[in-house]
Amino acid sequence: MSDHSHLIRYLKKQHVLSLCATDGKDMWSANCFYLFDQESMAFWLMTEPDTRHGQLMLANPRVAGTVNGQPKTVLLIKGVQYAGRIQLLSGERETAARLAYQKRFPVAKKVSAPLWEIQLDEVKMTDNALGFGKKIVWTKPL
Repeated sequence: MSDHSHLIRYLKKQHVLSLCATDGKDMWSANCFYLFDQESMAFWLMTEPDTRHGQLMLANPRVAGTVNGQPKTVLLIKGVQYAGRIQLLSGERETAARLAYQKRFPVAKKVSAPLWEIQLDEVKMTDNALGFGKKIVWTKPL
């Protein structure tokens, strides 16, 4: 399927991702609230750099993870696996992302944690509602 609108709608509808980070020796995962930026095919999330996953992300920006729900039957499974590069946002991009993030999650106005961006390199969605094992794949254009 070359039309990625189904994938984009799904990512915009969800709000929690899992994230795995490693420095080559240690690895850790975390769940984070996110906002999907369709324009740049990126996730924006808040987390402190002194967390275990934050320290690993500062050491190595390559991350991977998932976005999924909790269906009651295998026929309704849908979810996303992704890989990308994460970085702390700054300047005008951070300001714009923070406003959008706070609009989606108003409680974030009370949090001073930095905002990060995962620039996606690869996304694979499985959606059994479209047919058992149906895959939608997006890769960053070269």
